This record gives sequence, structure tokens and C-alpha cells, in this order.
Amino acid sequence: MSTEIADTQKSQLDWKRTLFMLIGLTLFAIVNFSPAWPDAVDPAGKHFILSAQGKGALAIFLLAGTWWVFEVLPIGVTSLAIGALQVLFMVRTAKEALKDFMDPSVLFIFGSLVIGMVFTKTGLTKRLAYKMLAVVGEKTSMIYLGCFVVTAALTHIMAHTAVAATMFPLLMTIYGMYTDEPGPTKFGKGLFIGMAFIAGAGSIITLLGAARGAVAIGFFKDIVGTEISFFELTYYMAPVGWAMTFLLWGFFMIVCKPEKKTIPGLREKAKMLGKAMGGITKQEILAATIIFTAIAIMSIKQFIPAISNLDKNAIMLVATVLFFIFNILNIQDLEAIPWNIILLFGGAMSIGFCLWETGAAEWLAINWLTLFQKANYFVFILSIAFFVMIMTNFIMNVAAIAISLPVALVIAPYLHVAPEVILFASLVTAGMPFLLLVGAAPNAIAYDSKQFTPGEFFMYGIPASIGLMIVVALSVFLWKLMGMPITTM
Repeated sequence: MSTEIADTQKSQLDWKRTLFMLIGLTLFAIVNFSPAWPDAVDPAGKHFILSAQGKGALAIFLLAGTWWVFEVLPIGVTSLAIGALQVLFMVRTAKEALKDFMDPSVLFIFGSLVIGMVFTKTGLTKRLAYKMLAVVGEKTSMIYLGCFVVTAALTHIMAHTAVAATMFPLLMTIYGMYTDEPGPTKFGKGLFIGMAFIAGAGSIITLLGAARGAVAIGFFKDIVGTEISFFELTYYMAPVGWAMTFLLWGFFMIVCKPEKKTIPGLREKAKMLGKAMGGITKQEILAATIIFTAIAIMSIKQFIPAISNLDKNAIMLVATVLFFIFNILNIQDLEAIPWNIILLFGGAMSIGFCLWETGAAEWLAINWLTLFQKANYFVFILSIAFFVMIMTNFIMNVAAIAISLPVALVIAPYLHVAPEVILFASLVTAGMPFLLLVGAAPNAIAYDSKQFTPGEFFMYGIPASIGLMIVVALSVFLWKLMGMPITTM
């Protein structure tokens, strides 16, 4: 009887998988083989043609989004389909489409995953987890809060990808003390999805949290001619980033309320296990030295001209090589790296560059923003933030800003909107892609916990994204009180 039930459930799951696979293919076919679409026209009257390649990029974009959300194939395999479809339908050449799978950003993700592996193997993770649990205590609500606050605070001084890689093994240890039962739990979902969301929220506060801030500020200076300083960015972003941190804590306490209010005896158990580990070992010291030296160099290099040209991806790869030189990792560890996650990001980079290079992303931005060229200034600001929020789930956040800011800054003077508020509203939503795993590296790292599916991540991301837009709307008024120019009237 149980076998029949299992077969029935499998059949239902297969039908669901087949349905969404066909939906993705249908969307691809409709867009790719449809007649030419109208040009996008900016406020100055300039026409932007959507080429056949651009239309093909949009078609692949829709297929990939559908397959990723509903996980009709392993997420890494969907990424491979992105590269293959670009080549088969002549959207881009094989060299252009497939080289993005080894983009420097993808290698950064690889290095981040290796760091997480080192934390776990050497025991540093357990040591840090026991210390944290001894401080935050036995209430699961405080464990949530403690993990989220530490995640947000770390993104002030290091890249949010590195933070996620650091926190992931720590959270795995904490979760292991919550339950021995196999399979996902509400607490597990909240802990790992929350970490990914909070890493984004914290990363908007300083220029050290992600590359997008520095790039956008440089881009803004070229267009507007105004310099935004490190401390000016932090002044306006800190209230928003921390508001989102605590708002997300409340959100996960509601939608992922832990099954247990407390874990009795956890504090004493954590202290006991910490003592049982003994003193820190030479291998732990060596691993920590390599990791934190790499993080320190990446954090301070922009302030020291002599090392400012050092590439962060090279720094991560040097650290990776050192782990093998000093026998901290071996060939078995290399083979255990989650290549599904790395392929996921390879596909994300490929579709992002595809939309950018074919002009499809610019065509989308102009069509969207010109809808609001006669709108109220407040509606226009939110429309920009919303566009960046959606696009940053599919393409690099820097690219999402780069395609929307020029158009927005052209329209802004007609609506008497100050350019600063456009920049900051865009940066807020660019840092928080809550819908798709490909939106940011912390999302993909959290997925490796096996506590949630891409579909669940998407469903939790919808109300979180709505909350983000409400925070952006309120921030416009807060920024005005803090001295930021909102209008030019």
C-alpha cells in the first residue's frame, strides 16, 4: 500500500515538474520566435532597437527564471542550459557565452566556499558557535537575533560573500545542536534564508560590504559630477540597513517561527563542548591567519595605494592554494566542493552579461522608466528602486544600476528629482535580491544547507521584497530629515 502511495506522489511530482518545464520552454519559444518588438524611446527621443539577439536573451532569461524557481532540473544544470541555448540560437558565440562560467566573480564564489570548508574541517566553526551560543543563550528567538546581528555587523568590514561563507558553517553547527532529525525545519529555513537576506541588508551600509557601492558612486560622479564620500554613504545607509536587519528578524520569527521556543541546557552544553575542544590548535591558528589576512587585505586595499590594484579574486585563490600547500585541505575536500552552486553562479553571470551585451537590459530599463516620466517624483523614485530590485535578482547588481541610472538621471530633472535620492534608493534595493538564488552569492551559499528549495526561497522573498519597498518609501522621507536633497524645486 505504501509503495502505491509513493508511486502516486512521484507521478504527481513528475507532472508538476513536466508542467513547469514546458512553461519555461513555451515562454522561450513565444519570445524568441515572435516578430520584431517596438523600439524603446528615451525622453530625449533616442531609439533603442531590440535586436534578434536581444529578444533571444529575454527568451533565455524567462526560461531560466522559471526553471530556477521551480527547480525542474538541478539549478546548476539549468545554468548549463543558459550557455547552451545562447550558442544554439546564435544569441552569442560559444566563446562569449561560456567564458562567463569561469568569470572572476565565479572563482570568488569558489574561494568563499573553500573558506567555509576550512572553517568546518579545522574546528574553528564549532569553537565560534559554542562561544556565540554561550552569549545568546537558549531562546531560539535570541539565537536568530544573535546570528543576524553578527552577520550584518561583519558585512560592514568585509564582503557579504565572505561573510556568508564564514557564517554558513557556524550556522550548520548551531543547527546541529537544535535537532538531530533529518530533513528541513522552520528554524533551519529561517536561520539560513535569514542569513542570506541579512548579508544583503548589512552590505549596503559601507563600501566594504560589496563592490556595487564603489562602482555606483564612481558611475554617479561621471554623470552628475558630484562625489559621494565613504562616510556620507554610511550616514544615509546605516538606518536603512539596520532597520531591514531587525525587520527581517521579526519577519522570520513570524513566517519561520522555530518549533522550539528554547533549547533547554544549550548554554551549559555549549560551554561544556567548548571546554572539551581544549586549546586552539596550530592548524586552527594557521587557517585563521590565512583567512583573516585575506579578508583584511580585501577590506583595506582601497585605502592603501600600494595594494589598491590587488584583485580580490586573486587574493581568494591565493588563500585557496595556501590551504592545500599547508595540508589543511586535500584532494577529497576539493572533490567535495558543491559544484552545483558554482555552476549556478556561472549561469547567472552568463545570462547577466547576455542581457547586457545584447542591449536587452537597456531596452527593458528604458521601457520601464519612461512609463513614469510624467509621474509624481515619489512614484518615480520608487519605480527606479523597484526596477533595480527585480533586475538584481537576475543580473549583477552593478549592471542593474548601470542600465537604470543613466535613464533615471535623464528623466529626473523634468520631475525636479535630486540625483542623490535616485542613487541611494537604487543602492538599497540592489543589495537585497530576495527572490532568486542567483541574485547574490549568500543566497546560493545558504541553499547548500538543504533546508529550503528555490521555490520556497522565492515565496519567502515576495513578502520580504514588499517590506523592502515599504522601507525604501519611508527612507525617502527619513533621508530628507537627515539632510539629503530629494527634489530640486
